[in-house]
Amino acid sequence: MKAWRYYTFILVLTATFPCMTLGNSLLEVTPVKPPFLPSKSVFSINHPLFSANLPIEGSLSDYLISEKLDGVRGAWNGKQLFTRTGRRIITPSWFTQDFPDYPLEGELWMGRETFEQMSGLVRRTTPLDEEWKKVKFMVFDFPSSELTFELRYQKFAKDLANISPYIVVIEQKRISSLTELDIWFEQVVKQGGEGLMLHRQTSLYIAGKNKDVIKFKPLFDAEAMVIGHIPGKGKFTGILGALLVETPEGLRFKIGTGFTLAERRQPPRLGAMVTYQFSGLTQKGTPRFARFLRVRLSE
Repeated sequence: MKAWRYYTFILVLTATFPCMTLGNSLLEVTPVKPPFLPSKSVFSINHPLFSANLPIEGSLSDYLISEKLDGVRGAWNGKQLFTRTGRRIITPSWFTQDFPDYPLEGELWMGRETFEQMSGLVRRTTPLDEEWKKVKFMVFDFPSSELTFELRYQKFAKDLANISPYIVVIEQKRISSLTELDIWFEQVVKQGGEGLMLHRQTSLYIAGKNKDVIKFKPLFDAEAMVIGHIPGKGKFTGILGALLVETPEGLRFKIGTGFTLAERRQPPRLGAMVTYQFSGLTQKGTPRFARFLRVRLSE
């Protein structure tokens, strides 16, 4: 029986997802074991949700669609590369020597499922030549242009072709049906991709939030056992900051978002099984952007 899929969409917002590291501030950690654990965890893919209920406005044919690359966002100002937060990215001089003298936006990318390597490379103050040879600046927009997105893409795909071995304009496609979109989406995800991006063809360039750019990305459900309560900081001082949980295989990680204020004041008990949502796995096998959904009801 084919699993149900529910399609909704999310606006692309400027957001950061802090990497949560295991600290020493556990209030409670105990080897509580529930009466039964399955022999292996099941990552339910029976309803890959799409983060929010934002519908496509107009026809699907109004959009140009590309693969969503899981790289590090980069901004080229005509002279140097920067992160989305404005920190300069140190690259070998040869990497950008043939870049144009006008601004570009894109993803620094080493291929599917290489986010950790790319992120580590960008953070280095001394560039590694051999690693940067694997990187492409995958361009998705052109801030200096006043053209519509469709015309921006056509112009710069032509202008930037073969200008540098390290610049690639991300291919944009037209798709006329949700069935065709679904087939492409499934292929991308099965091959380790993150999802798809939909950009309205008539949209002018907008810095920051843009309602004409939609992210099409899966979310999955799984379950884990609560083994610790980690105290909050700042506005969450005195209440729950995050849960420390363990999967049936023994993998431990934190869940720090998705809680109501009431749930932070009275968090799930140690030993409780909770359902969480995530957007795929890191290379280490931990859930990406794990978010609390609910406590599993006792059977």
